[in-house]
Amino acid sequence: MLDTQVVVVGAGPVGLLLAGELRLGGADVVVLDRLEEPTTESRASTLHARTMEILDSRGLWDGADSPASDSRGHFAGIPVDLTLPGSRPGLWKVPQFDTERLLARWAAGLGADVRRGQEVRAVTDTGAYVEAGTGDHVVRAAWLVACDGEDSTVRRLLGADFPGHDARRELLRADVAGIEVPDRRFERLPDGLAVAARRADGVTRVMVHEHGAAVPVRTGPPTYDEIVRVWKRVTGEDVSEGTPLWVNAFDDTTRQLTHYRHGRVLFAGDAAHRQPPIGGQALNLGLHDAFNLGWKLAAEVTGRAHPGLLDTYHAERHPVGARTLSTIEAQALLLFGGPEVEPVRALLTELIGHEPVRAHLAAAIGGLDVHYDGVGARLPHSTELLRAGRGLLLGPTAVPSGGVPHAFAEHWTLVRPDGHVVWADPSDPPPQEVLARWFGPPTT
Repeated sequence: MLDTQVVVVGAGPVGLLLAGELRLGGADVVVLDRLEEPTTESRASTLHARTMEILDSRGLWDGADSPASDSRGHFAGIPVDLTLPGSRPGLWKVPQFDTERLLARWAAGLGADVRRGQEVRAVTDTGAYVEAGTGDHVVRAAWLVACDGEDSTVRRLLGADFPGHDARRELLRADVAGIEVPDRRFERLPDGLAVAARRADGVTRVMVHEHGAAVPVRTGPPTYDEIVRVWKRVTGEDVSEGTPLWVNAFDDTTRQLTHYRHGRVLFAGDAAHRQPPIGGQALNLGLHDAFNLGWKLAAEVTGRAHPGLLDTYHAERHPVGARTLSTIEAQALLLFGGPEVEPVRALLTELIGHEPVRAHLAAAIGGLDVHYDGVGARLPHSTELLRAGRGLLLGPTAVPSGGVPHAFAEHWTLVRPDGHVVWADPSDPPPQEVLARWFGPPTT
């Protein structure tokens, strides 16, 4: 007997968004997380345009609660104007704990069962169901989704193939109270790279990379004293009197799972791909994984899915992940490189001045350029129509739609629950085989 239909490992933003999507699709879900309480660390703090469209499409951060946007982005520290057509152009600076709190409240309100202090130590895929063992008890589910981060326990337990390369460069960062340093936006100095950004609450995030420094093998975060020393060597400034609220190091390790699905176990977010969080890409990429997977897995466990629907998760998201990781690697080379990369940076700066190049990079950074094979682009201006988490049929007259809600529009347009268009025609409605492929057989 199953305890739930889906068990999600990890209650970070990716796991919580997935849990909410599963509940919207009618699936029972249990979320297991090793932490007793949600993190209070700011961690990833950038949400991009497509992510905000996704949150809007579920009625989150709507109206007065919405954070302020900024049209200024960057590619490898080179400024890029992110203004593009869409409902949420630009980017938003939001501490990760605020994103988690928002998604946790939403998922719990939909009925997701989030269990904290439950560290998964064993995973068994029987072929008929999956068991997640936490030491004192076992949760049995039809499917398991690992959203447990870059050091994924589930990935390690399964021995999943995770090719790529180890660290070559490292960046230290900290959120510090009580310091006064100039704001720096990717300042390239003779001995390294320095970033400083003061928040409205007076806390300053500092980030520093020292050219030529060896990447240590770490078993935990760096000490603040280490950050103080490196900051001094690179900038000449003393920040030793500050009070660190959070210290962290990231490197340019880059890896991606060969397969996002292993039997009845699926992977999303950093559990599926590891990359440096340059430009805030990592969190956003993971949230987009969850948004793609949630409605498909819900259809699978509730018996509504067309055969092969769940396989489109890997088929669609793995290439997107590979492309994003490649883009991040290009940024890492230009961001952490020394004088040898300056000619390339100068050329790229010149090219960004040309509108097609700027628009191309802005769309890639914002996640607005994703097209899946055989599937159209997202529906950019009708996010409020998707808040029920179901597909949408837009057209001039009502037709049998396999349970897909109908709304009136000039052209026939069939939209998946994740906002991507799968049929568009000025005169003909989608045929039953298209409806069935994405939404299952017609309901009676």
